[in-house]
Amino acid sequence: MTEQILVGPHVVLEALRAQRRHIDRIYLARERYDPTIAEIIKRARDLGIPFTQEKRERLRELSQGVTHQGVLAIVSEVSYDDPFELVARIKATSPLPLLLLLDGIQDPQNLGTIIRTAEAAGADGLFIPKHRAAGITPAVAKASAGAVEHLPVARVPGLPSFLAWLKEQGVWIVGADPGAARSLHDIDMRTSMGAVIGGEHRGLTPLVRQRCDLLARIPTRGRVDSLNAAAAAAVVLFEIRRQRDAVE
Repeated sequence: MTEQILVGPHVVLEALRAQRRHIDRIYLARERYDPTIAEIIKRARDLGIPFTQEKRERLRELSQGVTHQGVLAIVSEVSYDDPFELVARIKATSPLPLLLLLDGIQDPQNLGTIIRTAEAAGADGLFIPKHRAAGITPAVAKASAGAVEHLPVARVPGLPSFLAWLKEQGVWIVGADPGAARSLHDIDMRTSMGAVIGGEHRGLTPLVRQRCDLLARIPTRGRVDSLNAAAAAAVVLFEIRRQRDAVE
């Protein structure tokens, strides 16, 4: 079994709550004790997961220089969902599926932030390319504040072809593009949706743009006419959530 290191109290706690990954052992700094640590210890005991209290120097060695905040866990590497099976599950359980698709996000911090936002907005699943894009790493897990333990993530071999398949399944595809003619706020998104966010610097690739049913821009008022990928994902997802909540 391939292993990863999770660092930080909130990340480790969310892994314990989700129970999606095998946790081999938890390391706690002797000097730290607070309600979060108490809950980690209780859940570890309930699940039969061994934990030890060590000096901070030992945790620093294990974390390989990553800030651990007194908590570290050795866990199994994240397993990705099959994209086609994930869509089938989502369609079977959600009356209005909301899928988030990323077109080449490469920065782990951005990916982690997007995962945290997507989970908070109630997205049903995240789909990322297998190639030339960031995957789920310990840095991404930490940036997501543990949200990666709750949001299903699938990797697709080719995003354009997967978008074409989604459209055949009745999923409407909207791409975020600062140059689009229509504003995000003028589009009715109370349907089965796949929202596509482009990569850093380049935005949506040409073939992905062609596969979208519609392109939408985020209206801005300042001198900067576009947002970074993580901010754009947040605006798009919560606009979809706002529209849906208004009729529930």
